[in-house]
This record gives sequence, C-alpha cells and structure tokens, in this order.
Amino acid sequence: MNELILSSEIRVIADDGEQLGVMTPSDALARAQEVGLDLVEVAPGSKPPVCRIMDYGRYKYERKKKMGKNKGHTASLKEVKLRPRTDQHDLDFKLKNARRFLVDGDKVKVTVMYRGREMVHRQFGYRQLEHVKELLSDIANIENPPRMEGRFLSMILVPNREAIAEARRAQASGKAPDGGEPAAGAAAESPTAGDPGKVEAAEEGNNG
Repeated sequence: MNELILSSEIRVIADDGEQLGVMTPSDALARAQEVGLDLVEVAPGSKPPVCRIMDYGRYKYERKKKMGKNKGHTASLKEVKLRPRTDQHDLDFKLKNARRFLVDGDKVKVTVMYRGREMVHRQFGYRQLEHVKELLSDIANIENPPRMEGRFLSMILVPNREAIAEARRAQASGKAPDGGEPAAGAAAESPTAGDPGKVEAAEEGNNG
C-alpha cells in the first residue's frame, strides 16, 4: 500500500472504477493523495500488478463486516435435563433456556433422568416430554421423538425457522404472532404456571 508498492509499473484503477492505465507507483500515489485516498495493490499477481485508489480504512471495515456476516451462527446441540417430577417452576426456568437455544438456531435435546424406582413409572417422563413439546410447539419441531436409553428418556427438538422469523416480526411490530397482545415473557406459560393451587392439583392427578 502507498509507499510500500515496489513494482516499477502498475495498472491503476480510480476509486470510481475508471481505468487510469499503466503508470509508475509514484505518479499513482500522487493521484491518490490529491483526492485524500490510498493506493492499494489489489492484484499483485497480475503483470503489471493492479492497484486501486480507495479509502483503505473503509475498505477494511466493510470487508470485516462482510466476513462476519457470512460466518453467521454455527448450530450446535444443547441439552436440557429434567426429572420425571420436575415442578412447574423449575420447568419454566429450563424451558426459558431451551427457548433461547432454539431462537439462536440450535437444536435442543430434552432429557428426563430416572433414578432408582422411578424406572417403574416411566409414564411420568413421557408426560414431561409431551408437556415440553406442547409448550415449545410455537417455535420448535420434533426431530427425534422420545426414546429410552438406559435410565435416560430423550427427544430432540429443532427450530421452526419460519415460526421464529414470524415471532420476531410480530415482536418488532409490538403484536403477538396471532395478532393479539404481545406475550408477557419469552417463555410460554402453561395453563398451571403462576398458580400454585393448579400445580399442586396437577401433580396430585399425576400421582393418582
């Protein structure tokens, strides 16, 4: 760049794309300095090398910005762990994390861990996963349905990108996706959330 260009002759392009022809680096640098710009070698392998008059600082910024945009987000598999009888308060907290992972474009593995005699009542774990599936159905699809592996019952959710994009558009406009009022929080509320009496009644029903 500028004084560091060593070739005896270079082909020069103006900042507006005009071909200025072949000239010495000193003459080209003088042209660049007249307009307050830099002389940058853009094709050193050409004969003669090609140099362009440009705002090098702006060029570096735009190039870095473009590279960052192209890199994007690399999806990964996140895991959320539950117990067969995880209460609604803990479930809401864990689903808030799961929702964030899905919105970020990651897959989510939801795992129910059994201990001891809990293996006798596997249906509670299946109910937990069914409940999770319902609460996240607005932004997630099932990739792998619930499956037992030893003492672990797991399913894998993947982001529903169209639904997430629609939710973002609705949030930006201040409306809920269905045209109603905006949701109060990021996590979906279950019918029993926020009402200890309903949670206790639901648990008693499950135990029965």
